[in-house]
This record gives sequence, structure tokens and C-alpha cells, in this order.
Amino acid sequence: MGVTTILIVVIILIILSSIKVLKEYERAIVFRLGRFIKVKGPGIFILFPGIDKMTKVALRVITMDVPPQDVITKDNISIKVNAVGYFRVFDPAKAILEVEDFLYATSQLAQTTLRSVLGEYELDEILGQREKINLRLQKIIDQQTDPWGIKVSTVEIKHVDIPQDMQRAIARQAEAERERRAKVIHAEGEFQAADKINRAAKIIGETPVGIQLRFLQTLSKVATEKNSTTIFPVPIDLFTPFIKKFDKEK
Repeated sequence: MGVTTILIVVIILIILSSIKVLKEYERAIVFRLGRFIKVKGPGIFILFPGIDKMTKVALRVITMDVPPQDVITKDNISIKVNAVGYFRVFDPAKAILEVEDFLYATSQLAQTTLRSVLGEYELDEILGQREKINLRLQKIIDQQTDPWGIKVSTVEIKHVDIPQDMQRAIARQAEAERERRAKVIHAEGEFQAADKINRAAKIIGETPVGIQLRFLQTLSKVATEKNSTTIFPVPIDLFTPFIKKFDKEK
């Protein structure tokens, strides 16, 4: 093998090593002699060996698991909360040039934000207003990662670990609340029934014949139940003459 052949082979190898191919969701941050040149990709492009260096960045959505954090709520209850976040790189140059490790930085930012934000809420609010809290977490983290070229799309609280004694207290509170609602519903039913009876009494009182009709309806209902005893209410006015006569004789 001659020198010319060896030289051709070396040149071919250098050319092949300088050819780079990136997938559709990848971008290359190219540095030439240490200086940022441009963002390349996707597809095929050429780097000058020994002069150009590149760092690959993926543009797909990244799922970030926020580990359980110890949180003291506004009403001084100690809980453990974990969450999940979804973000992606929208500016590859900023993600490499503005922060050393954007994955680690975003994770740490999410942890500290989770602790600080949840500390401003009471336990009942954390359990009942998750959607509102999730939106606030997403907004705060997204504002702080925007200079890094990172867009945080969603932050969701996954699980709230409550101490056993507090779980028992919550169960007692829920039971008391159900009893309160039952009593209120019962009282409202009694009030509505009394109101209806009062209205019916006024309507019947305006028509004496209506009282007799109601009396007959009651008798027919009692008769259908096969009772051995039937009670006939008699108006007190019928006994008025006898009462007066008895008083005179005295």
C-alpha cells in the first residue's frame, strides 16, 4: 500500500468522522475553538475535526419526577408531598449556554418551589384545591426556567402523605360534617312540611265544606286498613247547649 493510498484512506476517514446526523427531535450546539457558532440539525451536517465540538440537546417533552418533600402547611401540619413535572427545551442554545445542567437545575427549582408554595396553604386547601395549586406551581417554575430556554407545561401533585393521627382527625371531622348535613337536611324537611301543612290548613279553613271532605277521606282511608276501631271526631259545638244547661242547674 503506497503513501498515496494511505493518504486517501485517512482523508476518507476524516470526512466520514466529520459527517454528523441528528434525529428530528435533536439539535446540536456547535462550538468552534470554544466559541458558540450556531445550532444545527436535524439531518446531516459537517463538523471540522479538531476544531468544532458539539453538544446534543433533545427537544422532546421530558418527564421529571419530583421526590417527596417535607412540607409544613400554614396550619402547622407536617406532610410529605411528591409531584411530577413535564417540560421541554424550546431554545437549545440557552439551555446549554445559560445553565450548567438544565435537567438538574429544573429539578432543584421544582423541589424548592413545591416546598415554598405548599407552605402557604392549609391542609384542607392542599387536598381540595389541587388544580389551583398545580397551575400556580407551573407558572412560578416556568417563569424562572424561561431564561434557560425551557418551557414547563405541566406540574401535578401526585401524592400527599398525611400522618396517621391527622388522618384519624380528618375522618372524625368528615363524620361530624356528614352528621351536621343530615341534621340540616332533616330540619329543612320538617320546616317545609310544617309550611305545607300551615298553607293547607289555611285553605281548608276558608271552606268549611273542605273540612268535611277531608274528614270523609280520612275515614275511607282508615276503613281500607281493616281496623277494628274507627274514631269519629265530633265538633265541640254540638255539646255547647248541654254544657250551658248543666251550668245553669248548678
